[in-house]
Amino acid sequence: MLGILASIFVIQIVYVSFFTLRMILTLKGQKYLAAVLSMFEITIYVLGLSIVLKYVNQPISLIVYAVGYGLGVLVGSWIEGRIALGYITMKVILNDPESDMANTLRDHGYGVTSWIGSGRDGHRLVFEVLAKRKNQNKLYHSILELDPKAFIVVTEPVLLHGGFWTRGTKR
Repeated sequence: MLGILASIFVIQIVYVSFFTLRMILTLKGQKYLAAVLSMFEITIYVLGLSIVLKYVNQPISLIVYAVGYGLGVLVGSWIEGRIALGYITMKVILNDPESDMANTLRDHGYGVTSWIGSGRDGHRLVFEVLAKRKNQNKLYHSILELDPKAFIVVTEPVLLHGGFWTRGTKR
């Protein structure tokens, strides 16, 4: 019985990890990759469910099934965080409109669009930086290292067209 429970547990972790990745791929617009992944996902699901249904009269099999499902969500999220699909846009607002941070970030390969904005207490330097999501933490910490008082807002763009970054991503 221990082997059966281990199988249920592993199958659930793998199934739910695939499920999580498929959902994220779908949301990121990678429908063909999501479709291929879904074929493996459903095969694994049917195998796991058929084992659990054979042992439905033993509550431990349902408990292991549920625990495997929960861990699968965590594993799938961890995997997605490691591959970090997509892009982010960071809007940065600095109190010093004369700051050279935008040029420093450009020197590090980031595409930066900057302008002067007006705040309650005067002019501010405002800029947006587009980066791969896997570089988000590095960029964030670089900005705070250069100006610990920087105001930063991170968003995920849905669609990209033209500009510095899209020319570089086709490679």
